[in-house]
Amino acid sequence: MTTPDAQRPRAGSDILRTALRRNVGAMAWGTLLMGLYQAGETAFPIALGLIVEHTMRDRSPEALGVSVAALAVIITTVSLSWRFGMRILQKANTTEAHRWRVRVAGCGLQPLARDVDLKSGEVLTIATEDADQTADIIEVVPLLISSLVAVLIAAVALGLADIRLGLLVVVGTVAILSVLSVMSRRIGSSTREQQARVARAGAKVADLIIGLRPLHGFGGNHAAFRSYREVSTEAKRQSVTVARVSGVYAGTALALNAVLAAAVTLTAGWLAFRGRINIGELVTAVGLAQFIMEPLKLFSEMPKYVMIARASAERMALVLSAPPVTTPGAERPAPGGGLEVDGVRHGALRKVRFRVRAGEFVAVAAYQPSAAADLAAVLALNVPPDAYEGTVRVGGRDLADLAVEGVREHLLVNPYDGEIFAGTLRSNIDPSGTSRTVPEAVEASMLTDVVALHREGLDHAVRDRGANLSGGQRQRLSLARALAADTDVLVLRDPTTAVDAVTEQLIARGVAKLRRDRTTLVITSSPALLDAADRVLVLDEGVITAEDTHRNLLATDEAYCLAVTR
Repeated sequence: MTTPDAQRPRAGSDILRTALRRNVGAMAWGTLLMGLYQAGETAFPIALGLIVEHTMRDRSPEALGVSVAALAVIITTVSLSWRFGMRILQKANTTEAHRWRVRVAGCGLQPLARDVDLKSGEVLTIATEDADQTADIIEVVPLLISSLVAVLIAAVALGLADIRLGLLVVVGTVAILSVLSVMSRRIGSSTREQQARVARAGAKVADLIIGLRPLHGFGGNHAAFRSYREVSTEAKRQSVTVARVSGVYAGTALALNAVLAAAVTLTAGWLAFRGRINIGELVTAVGLAQFIMEPLKLFSEMPKYVMIARASAERMALVLSAPPVTTPGAERPAPGGGLEVDGVRHGALRKVRFRVRAGEFVAVAAYQPSAAADLAAVLALNVPPDAYEGTVRVGGRDLADLAVEGVREHLLVNPYDGEIFAGTLRSNIDPSGTSRTVPEAVEASMLTDVVALHREGLDHAVRDRGANLSGGQRQRLSLARALAADTDVLVLRDPTTAVDAVTEQLIARGVAKLRRDRTTLVITSSPALLDAADRVLVLDEGVITAEDTHRNLLATDEAYCLAVTR
């Protein structure tokens, strides 16, 4: 199996270079148009100075008309170049942000887990805010170059009037950027910390939303909210720090730019007083001193945005360059095979051994919930094969030798708390739109009453996380999705804990009927499902202690009887 690692950037700087490299064309056109915009803006005060000079000297209506026409051309150039330049750059920026969002999301959705110490909420923040801020580099570079163009044109124009004015602009710009580049490093480090803390707060919110119902059930919601308040307060403090540093940076940049503009104006006035420059050149110098404030402000802000983009790129690299938890094999399981667990030791499991033959319906009655959870985690590949002792075989082949995609196509482990997505009942049952057994899955999971309740039927809208469904309805919807997948091997964990006894009995019969001649393993304590199974395996203290039919075990095993009867 080939993993995406070979295509993944290894560091934030690589991500930025990749973003710049694949947008060279858009950036070139954007730089040209924005440079034309800045040149036009700079030409405006120069043209005004020339108009004043020629009008006072020639007093010719023709010269005045030509000057007005030249101003009209400059204004049109400024307007159109800004409009189309920003359109090109913003389109490239938005497209690049979309690409990185897809890359980060795709990494999180890979069938192979990655060794990254981030929660899902943090990955969500990286896939949204950090992707957007990284893509901002597409606009930053052209704006930086165009601002430099404006400063250079102003310096040349002032230098033609008097070399001292041109040198003042050049030296002043270098000094301003030197000071601000040092300050921008502080912004970058503060921004990285802020993004990390905001992401942790987002992850905490996601965890709270998922566990809100059980938290309310045992009164733990207040403690959980206090925990979130602490994390959010840390994020707030760091945000205030970033705002303070950014405010100092912006204030310093504005003050330095104002000082340079004032110095140019005063120097031009002194030169005009001494007769070194004429009145037209004085008008040009004063106009440029006022105009240069804007490109200098933009120019001086660029180091800050570069540091923010770099900080976001480095956070994306945490996800994109994370190695896989394990190295999968390349084989694929044989179709129609069974499932074998041979001497697995992990967590609460102690040398578990059992086999589910092809086409068999087997139930596991786990006396300890932790053992049930660990067994489901091992079968679902949530635990890498090299992280536990023993072997799991699917279709007669070791799990460690199989490609993850092949295992996913052949073996489905339906989680205890299956997610419900915003959409419709149909899109939750059959996300890919390719299942041929949706009606049968709806009937077997006893979701028929939910469908019948609504005029839209299977097209009834479902809110995010199934907020408009009851707990039992969400569980049955998750079960219907697992059954509609129609995989060779299906593992269900406690699929009926939220339904009543009558519905549970009907579901057990429906599942047994629909999965006839298909390999099925159910980890459950439900008497109805245990009775529907061909065999029942008793999992106690991490080992299989008994094996028989449900009714035989009820008659011969007192501990089993106490554990599963209700």
